[in-house]
Amino acid sequence: MTARPSVLLVCLGNICRSPLAEAALRAEAARAGIDLEIDSAGTGGWHAGNAPDRRAQAVALRHGIDISGYRARQVMAADFTRFTHIVALDEDNLADLRRLAPAGTTATIGLLLDHVPGREGQGVRDPYYGDADGFDATWADVSAGARGLVRAIAAGA
Repeated sequence: MTARPSVLLVCLGNICRSPLAEAALRAEAARAGIDLEIDSAGTGGWHAGNAPDRRAQAVALRHGIDISGYRARQVMAADFTRFTHIVALDEDNLADLRRLAPAGTTATIGLLLDHVPGREGQGVRDPYYGDADGFDATWADVSAGARGLVRAIAAGA
């Protein structure tokens, strides 16, 4: 791989799952000593400019990561050539990404949990409409996905 690996993590609104996945991936890449460009975005734009959900901020902080400075943004056409990997958090957003991908897309597009043995094809459940416990489950999922994705990138995938 000649370009510096770069990952865009994508969910629907970019205030719950994808910011947590961004935080988990940043932590895992740092632990592994891998230099990655990492960002997150949503397929929808209605939360653009907003900080992550307070429950997402709380679970990240419990794991030693402050995501209060993250700001939601919507996926842009330029992302499909800017990033080497665009990673959806669920099947619906994966389908949207494939639909939005312009001609000339160079990014590899896939699901986060495809990098977790036995979880291939599964999505990270959206905790937005549930209680705080759902965010703990989301953290566990995105952390497992981040570990697997870092292993895949380190192996040249």
